[in-house]
Amino acid sequence: MPRRRPGRVRAELPDRQRAQQGTRSAGTRTAIDRLSSSAVSEIARIERTRNYLLPGDTASALSRWKAYGRRTRRQVRHDDEFGDTDWYCCGDPLEGRTLLDRVMASMSRQGARELRSVVTALDARFEDG
Repeated sequence: MPRRRPGRVRAELPDRQRAQQGTRSAGTRTAIDRLSSSAVSEIARIERTRNYLLPGDTASALSRWKAYGRRTRRQVRHDDEFGDTDWYCCGDPLEGRTLLDRVMASMSRQGARELRSVVTALDARFEDG
């Protein structure tokens, strides 16, 4: 009897077992606040087709930039002078902001406009704080 291919075996597993194995089901989408479903679908397509992105990278970059914008000027100045050890494990928010620029450049006009409005609001909050 011929051996079944691993992809076919994984496709037959229930969703809970797939999640435990680290594969995403086809219906799983990353939700980003204040974005339409078409923009989120476009981001998911870009994350699948670009070799520098993994699924969920855009949402994690956005959350890192949001958390960085909440920091006080004193904390930011301290990070500039001495470095931040949290960036080693959780990711650099400045690199996340650059990744957001790259994603916006590869999106359609409408999708990029929606994502840009979210990022611009976070940038303005960072400049004010």
